[in-house]
Amino acid sequence: MDYLTVKEAGEKWGITGRMVTHYCVAGRINGAVKKGNLWLVPVNADKPVDGRRKKNEKRGAV
Repeated sequence: MDYLTVKEAGEKWGITGRMVTHYCVAGRINGAVKKGNLWLVPVNADKPVDGRRKKNEKRGAV
């Protein structure tokens, strides 16, 4: 199986590497493995949904 680093996965998904690490630690990326102090994300893994917002919520709405 091919893997991406946290940085590469973040660039692919348009988020920071720190957020990818958070998803790995929380177990939200299926197949992610930790080798030493490095997280490896499967190439075919899907980006987890950001649970901080509701799906239909609009930004800046008053």
